[in-house]
Amino acid sequence: MALLGDRPVSVFEQGSFSVNPFKVQTSDASRPPKELFIVTPIPKGLYPVLLFFHGTCLLNSSYSNILQHISSHGYIVVAPQLYHGCLVPQSNEVHSAGEVTNWLPTGLPSILPDNVRANLDMLALSGHSRGGKTAFCLGLGYGNIDQCLKFKGLIGIDPVAGGMGVRWDPKILTYVPQSFDLGIPVCVYGSGLGSERQFVILPACAPDGMNHSEFFRECKPPCSYFVAKDYGHMDLLDEGMANIGEFMCKSGQGCKKLLRKGVGGIVVAFFKACLEGKKTDFLAIVQNPDIAPIKLDPVTCIPENFSVNIIDVAM
Repeated sequence: MALLGDRPVSVFEQGSFSVNPFKVQTSDASRPPKELFIVTPIPKGLYPVLLFFHGTCLLNSSYSNILQHISSHGYIVVAPQLYHGCLVPQSNEVHSAGEVTNWLPTGLPSILPDNVRANLDMLALSGHSRGGKTAFCLGLGYGNIDQCLKFKGLIGIDPVAGGMGVRWDPKILTYVPQSFDLGIPVCVYGSGLGSERQFVILPACAPDGMNHSEFFRECKPPCSYFVAKDYGHMDLLDEGMANIGEFMCKSGQGCKKLLRKGVGGIVVAFFKACLEGKKTDFLAIVQNPDIAPIKLDPVTCIPENFSVNIIDVAM
């Protein structure tokens, strides 16, 4: 792993930056198009920015533990509340995500602490569940993003493209390998139990054919893939919300705190590699997944200029 002085630093542990989480309402003078949950490092500095989109019917603050973990490694995280309730078409959600993105250059600097600056030349996308698909939509050109803003990396956290046999609009999955024309490094995290039903009468939260495996299959290199074999779709949420999620989604028996460390560490390692060119931690996880606090299987990384017709990787 990377070193800070002579002390080893793990992306799976809290980073060296103390953090400041806060909320911004639409009534604020900066006029954000949606309510925001923001986490920034406290020390003075210029930091990359990560946009994070919440999952179906969830609150942006339900990911507080993971987002603070990411920020503690030197990132500003902006997590909009794209909608309330569950009946909003995803096309509306993608439009709202685009509005928040376009607000960043003028709005974000005005709400940050005086000593913290946002480096929008290092802007990345992420999201969980339906929010993971929203991140892919923006990466693929949906959302009417201002041309001056360029995304430098994307990580889909257990992305889902539909449910109960119905794909949500916009229907970005093509079921053609390597069909996503993103042009940036992509990482996909998946839950091993997400495709299983919690109860017979309920659908799986991340059904086969619309979940992480298909998203990864459609990614062009450079792309990477990590699956937490023993965990469910909602297990990465903050403790109280993860317990509520067990009623809807199949849950694993492992320690959810370790899962949050594992997912947070993968996100940090990936963005250190694609945004800052610091690949040591990311390659260490790919080459030796046992260093993660959770079981990862499969794990793969397909570098640039590597082409395959069908990706089917196992450890």
